[in-house]
Amino acid sequence: MENSSMSSGLRLSDEEMRSFGYEVIDSIIKHISELHQQPVTTTASRFELEQRLREPIPEQGADPHQVLEQVLTKILPNIAHTDHPRFFAYVPSPGNFVSVMAEALAAGFNVFAGHWLVGSGPAEIELVTIDWLRQLCDLPEIAGGLFVSGGSMANLTAIATARRVCLGEHRFDAVIYCSDQTHSSLQKGLRILGFRDEQLRKIATGADYRLDCDDLQRRITADCEAGLRPFCVVANAGTTNTGAIDPLEKISAICRSGQLWMHVDGAYGVAAILSDEGRKQLSGLKLADSITLDPHKWWFQPYEIGCVLVQDMRHLQMTFGTRAEYLKETLRDAEEINFYDYGPQLTRSFRALKLWLSIKVFGLAAFREAVSRGIYLARFAEGLLREDPDWEIATPAQIGIITFRYRPPGFEQVDTDAATGEIVKKMLAGKYAMVTSTELNSRPVLRMCTINPQTSEEDIRKTIQELKRLGESQAMELRKKSHRHN
Repeated sequence: MENSSMSSGLRLSDEEMRSFGYEVIDSIIKHISELHQQPVTTTASRFELEQRLREPIPEQGADPHQVLEQVLTKILPNIAHTDHPRFFAYVPSPGNFVSVMAEALAAGFNVFAGHWLVGSGPAEIELVTIDWLRQLCDLPEIAGGLFVSGGSMANLTAIATARRVCLGEHRFDAVIYCSDQTHSSLQKGLRILGFRDEQLRKIATGADYRLDCDDLQRRITADCEAGLRPFCVVANAGTTNTGAIDPLEKISAICRSGQLWMHVDGAYGVAAILSDEGRKQLSGLKLADSITLDPHKWWFQPYEIGCVLVQDMRHLQMTFGTRAEYLKETLRDAEEINFYDYGPQLTRSFRALKLWLSIKVFGLAAFREAVSRGIYLARFAEGLLREDPDWEIATPAQIGIITFRYRPPGFEQVDTDAATGEIVKKMLAGKYAMVTSTELNSRPVLRMCTINPQTSEEDIRKTIQELKRLGESQAMELRKKSHRHN
């Protein structure tokens, strides 16, 4: 097929679209069905990819099947499969095929979800889906929110709202508080909003890596006495490092007494509310003034779909509502929701469709079972580790996350720390599974996040066996070095 896209106004014929579309769908199905047998991650160097992919801007079009072949053979093989059953790094995004098809529909129909006038159906679905999340978080009926790109944008949206409601305008004496385990997106968002780094107070956590409420109260009191204006506390509902959940009810009491806004960053952890255990641990979630949650994590959606919820949806409109002469036709009926008035974006994609469609197709019970399985798998991993004296548990399994170290008898702390980095490095090179590290109390630990519902007990078992093999290899290297030095 030669230059068909140029000769037909950037449009393929019906038959060409059908043929190309089937090939794309087949490649997605092949990816999903064969994923378990594929390497978890492949990373090429910048030099290699420059050699393979750098080219001048094509003046003439090419056969779409040939271009797709380039994508499938030279681009997509060089990624980490965050939907792989043995991807245990960071917080995985398992995804699901129904939501992939929803993305295709939203893109294929080129849906603009910025205001009601041109996207009334999508706006209603977003309202419905947001309200499902509101109910699950036990927020009042006046609560609401919107879908954004991810947790970083959700945190930024929430803090912008807190500033507007609590301060009215930017104040250079304003102070915000969080724990030393809070996600780095908070500090980035504060810088974007114009806050200086010294306006953020990071509260040290205890042995359980939860925010110390006594220290929080002391810091707030000291700042008030110094003439500063505390206005917001950011609590964690499932930290990225360990899965820790801050004492939400105690934090809420402190916020209420001092008239501070309480934001809960539950980007991945809020999903645990679907399980009986998670609901108990997140009982204080309903007290939050705003909440961040990411459906593209433990709600099994493709990137990008984050969410921000607020106790009173009018606060979002108070913060982001604008008037523009070219949008006057959108101001028709007070009942019609224009989402551009509730968040930073005017141009918005139909993010709600994939979550709505997958919940409709699978049912909430299937999501509940999948979340519960993620919690179980972390405990299963902890049980295997505790059976072997060569492993040291750093933090026990908490809502799908476990951290640990390879420390056989006789290993000094410095040996353990060195081994951790080498184990990760060799594990990545081996491509069987992806396990990365983090730092707790300035020391490295191995970390596994087990939220993929396709992960089996055997995947966990073999991954830990491979980690053990790499640990033993590193221990042997260290003994050889010690023997040579002696």
